[in-house]
Amino acid sequence: MACRISELVLDCRDPAALARFWCEVLDFVVLDTEEDGSIEIGPRAGFGGAQPTLFLSRQDEPRQGKSRLHIDVNATDRDQGAELERLLGLGARPADIGQTGQEQWHVLIDPEGNEFCLLKARLNPL
Repeated sequence: MACRISELVLDCRDPAALARFWCEVLDFVVLDTEEDGSIEIGPRAGFGGAQPTLFLSRQDEPRQGKSRLHIDVNATDRDQGAELERLLGLGARPADIGQTGQEQWHVLIDPEGNEFCLLKARLNPL
């Protein structure tokens, strides 16, 4: 037997704002809200499906240093350029982590500064 990734946890100061952003990016919905304001979002089918959920854990302390894990996303219904424009319109910002400009992906940050990459390949929706 092996394990499967079921949730990815992002520490954040404003789970509600980050939930709105990532729900739009991934076409997810809010699945649960904890008493401390933490929020779990995921596909409409809910927890345990083909995609992991995102648990946005409320943390009031600022992040220290660069995160050692980031999320990669792929467009499902448009080319990379159109998806980049959509993500920027949702509040993502370009990030410079020393890219050469020749990469096939775009490095972005979400509204709380978490890095993620928009890859070039288009994937079929689940």
